[in-house]
Amino acid sequence: MNTRRFARTVGWLALPCVVAAGLLAWYVTRQPATPFEQQQAASVDPAQVSRGEYVARLSDCVACHSLPGKTPFAGGLEMATPLGTIHATNVTPDRDSGIGAYSLADFDRAVRHGVAPGGRRLYPAMPYPSYAKLSDDDIRAMYAFFMKGVQPANQPNIPSDIPWPLNMRWPIALWNDLFAPTATYAAKPEQDALWNRGAYIVQGPGHCGSCHTPRGLAFNEKALDESGKPFLAGALLDGWYAPSLRQDPNTGLGRWSEPEIVQLLKTGRNRHAVVYGSMTEAFNNSTQFMADNDLAAIARYLKSLPGDPQRDGTPWAYQAVATHSAATPGAHTYATRCASCHGADGKGQPDWMPPLAGATSALAKETASAINITLNGSQRIVAAGVPDAYRMPAFREQLSDQEIAEVLTYVRSTWGNGGGAVEVKAVEKLRGHTDPASSSPIILQMR
Repeated sequence: MNTRRFARTVGWLALPCVVAAGLLAWYVTRQPATPFEQQQAASVDPAQVSRGEYVARLSDCVACHSLPGKTPFAGGLEMATPLGTIHATNVTPDRDSGIGAYSLADFDRAVRHGVAPGGRRLYPAMPYPSYAKLSDDDIRAMYAFFMKGVQPANQPNIPSDIPWPLNMRWPIALWNDLFAPTATYAAKPEQDALWNRGAYIVQGPGHCGSCHTPRGLAFNEKALDESGKPFLAGALLDGWYAPSLRQDPNTGLGRWSEPEIVQLLKTGRNRHAVVYGSMTEAFNNSTQFMADNDLAAIARYLKSLPGDPQRDGTPWAYQAVATHSAATPGAHTYATRCASCHGADGKGQPDWMPPLAGATSALAKETASAINITLNGSQRIVAAGVPDAYRMPAFREQLSDQEIAEVLTYVRSTWGNGGGAVEVKAVEKLRGHTDPASSSPIILQMR
């Protein structure tokens, strides 16, 4: 009797556990809704494939899913995360190691919702919280491009080295519900077509917030559109500071005109700056290929985002320096290492050598970008297929941590700059965690 009662008790206790386990299994593997569930991919024409290629350019898919000199979109790019290293996957139409077996619905779930066939959750290194805003037509066109415009490559995917239990993906389902909206972009009727097109590109395929929006404790973007003040307000990422894209005059685009924003995205430079860091890859592989009207739309939208005077501080104004005392720490290094390009007056050579007077890297509190580019130099810009003749050289072998800290402190406290001092320990830390930028012209092929 006691044995029977015990078994019955255990059974009643086990039942809710089994039900809970079943509900959890359903929750973490459930497939998101897709408008393509009952649709078969229609025959595609070259125009749709071409449109899909352009959407893939807007989305900069090639930057993560391709490696220099390798088959386009075959994956393999190593990406460091706080949990460990992951590798971009093969997204060619190979049926064994790529996405060749994906239906249109499968493709949509992966791109806009981060869910692979079978319910497997993708790591949010894939910017699906932004891609969720892609229109149905753009998803359909991208699918046509990846299935018909990309060569298949039988290249197995590289597993991540994230250790157990951190490599379990079921918690991503909860993360998605908390931080990954599923709605496509909804046009704002009070705004014109140009503004709405810019908002669509910036928030959606351009996924600008992936770098330029600060992240929360769960590595989520703190805002995904202009309704949140942190949206595009600047963020630290991979040893770089992606600056504000809002109307902050010191650390953002407040002093830039719409044509100047277009110029940077189209040519890689303007009188204020030259692309560097991760933005070089975005320029080389994406923004320079965008249509002029799309660049104008991006500029219009970005210029509508208000800055934050409390965060940004007093607007910068140039202050001439009568003499540079050799006794000032960093002054001699600047005169011998920097002035020939950036000018003794810090004004650079407009549209060619960027000014350091009033530069975001000299006004922002964050010092990562200034340190990183001084240590490691910049990648080579490739505009219209022509590699830039000039690039920022690496000084990690020529200058000590102390010298780099001193010259950057000098730059950040001269000509009206108010970024503040650079600590030697910060230089030492980045030196140990970064490598020199390649001097080779790197541009990834789409086909």
